[in-house]
Amino acid sequence: MLKDLKQSTRQRFVALEFNYPKPELEKEIVRHESGVDEHVAAKLVKFAGMTRNLKGSGLDEGASTRLLVHAGKLIASGIDPRTACRSSIAEALTDDAEMLVAVNELGASLF
Repeated sequence: MLKDLKQSTRQRFVALEFNYPKPELEKEIVRHESGVDEHVAAKLVKFAGMTRNLKGSGLDEGASTRLLVHAGKLIASGIDPRTACRSSIAEALTDDAEMLVAVNELGASLF
């Protein structure tokens, strides 16, 4: 069972905020790490942005750069982009059937 830390305990730590990379940098990371071309990397980053916009509206978190790289590696190996996005992004984000359909539709709108 997880509990919130007491205020006095929290004050003993340094807080760092991590955000997603800017789209141009994220596209370059995905391209470099997965081996996909710039066009596919751009679509993956756009897809991630779409999922991130769902945060708080059914998703706890949007697609991470790591998930984009996983999808990119599958695409680079010859897997259909929709299948790659479904298996490495959508299903990693949610197990809610309705949200899974919605996230898959976002991916299908790009690929």
